[in-house]
This record gives sequence, structure tokens and C-alpha cells, in this order.
Amino acid sequence: MIRDLPFVVATLARRGLLAPGPPHRMAAQLYVLARWGFGLSGELRSAAARSPDRVALIDDDRSVTYGELVRRSERLAGSLRDAVGLREGDRVGLLCRNHAPMVEAMVAANLLGADAVLVNTGLSAVQLAAVVEDQRLRVLVHDDEFASAVAALPPGVVGIDEARLETLPTRGPAGEVPRPGRDGDTIVLTSGTTGTPKGARRPTPTGFGPLCSILDRIPLRAGDGMLIAAPLFHTWGYAALQMTIALRGTAVLRRRFNPADAVATTVEHRCAALFAVPVMIQRLLDVGAPPASRDLRVVAVSGSALPGGLATRFMDAYGDVLFNLYGSTEASWASIATPAELRRAPGTAGRPPHGTRVAILDDAGRSAPTGAVGRIFVGNDMLFDGYTSGPTRERRGGLLDTGDLGHVDADGLFYVDGRQDDMIVSGGENVFPGDVEDVLAGFPQVREVAVIGVADAEFGQRLAAYLVLRHGEHLDADAVREQVRRRLARFSVPRDVFFVAELPRNATGKVVPRDLPRR
Repeated sequence: MIRDLPFVVATLARRGLLAPGPPHRMAAQLYVLARWGFGLSGELRSAAARSPDRVALIDDDRSVTYGELVRRSERLAGSLRDAVGLREGDRVGLLCRNHAPMVEAMVAANLLGADAVLVNTGLSAVQLAAVVEDQRLRVLVHDDEFASAVAALPPGVVGIDEARLETLPTRGPAGEVPRPGRDGDTIVLTSGTTGTPKGARRPTPTGFGPLCSILDRIPLRAGDGMLIAAPLFHTWGYAALQMTIALRGTAVLRRRFNPADAVATTVEHRCAALFAVPVMIQRLLDVGAPPASRDLRVVAVSGSALPGGLATRFMDAYGDVLFNLYGSTEASWASIATPAELRRAPGTAGRPPHGTRVAILDDAGRSAPTGAVGRIFVGNDMLFDGYTSGPTRERRGGLLDTGDLGHVDADGLFYVDGRQDDMIVSGGENVFPGDVEDVLAGFPQVREVAVIGVADAEFGQRLAAYLVLRHGEHLDADAVREQVRRRLARFSVPRDVFFVAELPRNATGKVVPRDLPRR
């Protein structure tokens, strides 16, 4: 919008995107954006037009320049069209870990006007079968490690393994793929921690506004090297890829996250940024020494709440480089916490970036008072276009219900208190498991903790706490209960305390409550 133009221009200039370059390259870049728009393929073509020889992707096997990435994606699109029969409106499932061919497949689908469905690599066989059916997949691109899970694809679904995905771009016709009659959607699946994942249609940006909203709060710069450890099938990993390409940076990808390797990789490739989910930065602390490189100036996390004290411990080791984005598959982003805000309040979700509105509403739809917990509603330019199954989330005044509960303090900082369906009622009292998790995470013996509600014959529900202790440490259940009793109300004390070897997590690091033991 016109009123945002000064903000957009100032942000682009501050982050190095308006630096002068060869006039013919700059003209080609603008022409590509005007023709192809700001979707993944348009941003990639734009970056290739401006900097064709810059390295776009580095994975476990090779590096690819922007020019090569466009050419391979176009030839792959041609092969999918001619050899596989992929057409506009078809859907391509991508069951892949982070690597260059997955990106090529995403772009190729977009070039053809097909929808790319990003499939969680942690789905069970039953969930995967449901996704294939619910999303009406025409093609399923998959890594070899998932061959057994996709062995019984329904008739009409074409499976493409790694070997075929590698050779298809060499067989496709050279030259630019004509622009399709429709833009292909990117469909991101919800986490599926409580059931079958739903497909959420991601909108295509219509300009630089959404990018600048993030860059205003997170100081990424043009040409930065960025290690994307968050899975590309996750909203945060996909957003990181979009930002990297928009900034003509270099995306460094690894199939699997290994903390020691991540430390070494940031040094080897002089990465300025690391995109991760919170459990990954806990793993980085577990391996000890931070990287010797001083290039790393942004560690941006999203996907789940930061456990109590983790932000402070991480910044004590790595410096004040941590940024925490609160958002969801449906709402994209809601707020971003900077290092200074996390130093001041380690549990905060920060403040809404430019162009974003966040409201805390009570059950009647009125603004909740400062400090009072209510439902979180968000408005921005990147709210999802609805679920592929049809239903959508409640909206009020242009704001979308995130499904979370939160509050705002007197200084305007936001806090997420938990999911609406995580809050339990125990003996008539509202209890938030996250508050108890933060208290228990303060034990020096505790490495990880999860607290959930379970059925109780007397009180309706009660809390159960699951703790993973550090190697060689000991703690007893009574000490756990006493810690909570001293810090929180009596109804927050967990009746059940379990010490477990590890917490069951999905591929994005979220705890899967249904897999926690009940006795």
C-alpha cells in the first residue's frame, strides 16, 4: 500500500537490497518480478536475473548457483509435464528432508501451476495414507528412506524416488516454461500432534511488504549465508527459504540436524543466520562450545514456546543473537522477540512487526485487560487462505483466531500462555501446563520437561509432568512437586511425575502428547 512505501523502501535499503548493480541486471530483475510475481518461482527468477552466478543452495552433496537452480527447475517442470503428465491444478506431495532437489521440485510445481504439498517426514504410515487421499495427490516425490511407507500408493498416484528426481531435470526440454494460467499454491500441513494433519493453503505475497515486516525486526542482509535447520516442510523452514531467496542469499541445507555438525557448518560456510526450532538450540547448548566464527549474528527460532530460561542460557553462550518468532501455519507470524526483549523477559513472544495486529480477546470478543489471559487473534498480509478440507478458523474484525491463549503486559510485550485446548480445568480452576513447565525447567538437573492434562475421576483433570534429566543427575517426585508448590497455586502441582529417557517429538521438535506414558 502507498502508506507503507516509505517503510518498505527504508527497510530494503537498510538490509542491502537496494544496493546498486549492473543496470541490465537490475532491469531484468524488475521485469521478472513484474511478470512472475513474488511467489517462490518469481523470487528465484528475480534472484537469478540479478545474481546468476551466486550460490543459491548448498546441501550435503553439492552447491547450486541461482542460474543453475532456475535451469534445473525449468527442465524438471518440463519433465513432470511431458513424462509424468502433471498439469495446472494438480497436487505434488513432497516427502523429503532438506536438500536441493526438494527445492527444485517445489519450484517446478509452481512453474506449472500445480500445488506443492509439503509433507511432514514424521508422519505415521496411517497419517501419510490419509494425507495422500485428503490432499488428492497426483505425484508424491519422496526420499529413499520413506520407500516402504509409500510402497502402496493408491492407483493414479505417481511415486518419484531420489534417483528419478535426480535424472528428470536432465531429460526435460531447455528454455523458459510458459507462465501457467493459475499460480500454484503451497500447502503446509498442520503438525498432526493430535490427529490427522490438515492442509493450510499459504498465500502468495503481493509485494515486498511481508518480507520487510520480518526484516525490520530480524537483521538479515542481502547475500547472507543462512543455515536452515528447521525442516523445509514446516512453515518456519519454508519461510526461511523464501527469505533467503528474496535476499539473494545462500541457503545451507542438511538432511538431518546434528548439533555438532550445525556448529561446524556455520563456521565452514560463514553463515550469518541460523533458522531453527527451539529444541535445536537446546541441543546446541548440550554439545558445549559455540562456534568460533563471529559471522553468526542471527539465530531465529519459531515453532513452539521457548522453555523457561532457555533464551538466557543460549545468549549467555552465543551472544545476544536470538530472535523468537511466534506464529502458526495459519497466521504466519504474530510477533517477534528481539534479543533485548528476551534478556528483559525470557518468556516473551515480543511485539507485532510492522503491518501486524494482535488482539487478546475475552470470551465475549472484547479486548482483555492488561495482564489478563484471553484468546489471541492476529491480522497481517499473510493469513492463510483456508484449509484444503474447507473449514477455516474463526475471524473477528479481520483478525484470525490462532487457537492460542496469551496476554500482554504493561509495556506492550506479548506472552503465549498455551493452546486453548491445552488449558485444563482441575477442581474448577483453570491451569496452564506451560506455567508449570517453566518452573520445572528451572531445575539445573532437568534437560527437558513436558506437562499435560490427564483425566481424573475426582477433579475432572489433573496435571502429569514428564522430565528428562541430564546425564548423571537425580531428582525425586516430591522435590518436583515442592518446587511447583512454592512457585504456583496448589492446583498447579502435578499429581503424576514421570522420569523418562526422552520426550516423544515429531519432526519439527514438538512434543506429541498422545505418545507420553500414562503410568
